[in-house]
Amino acid sequence: MDLQQLKQLSKQTAKSYNDQKALIKRVLMGKPAKCPDCQQSLQFLASKDDSVAKISCAKGCTDIELDLS
Repeated sequence: MDLQQLKQLSKQTAKSYNDQKALIKRVLMGKPAKCPDCQQSLQFLASKDDSVAKISCAKGCTDIELDLS
């Protein structure tokens, strides 16, 4: 892997991280957000033990675990 490929990978990783962070913020603020794959609404699902919560779509193609500890 040369330096140019490493820079490109770093750029893609940063974009993915920032996109996911914005999506999480949007859902937690109660604003409508759609799954990037299936375009269904995303929902925040709180856990019963208060340690892990999830943001997911009905199909399950978006499934983000949030550590609340």
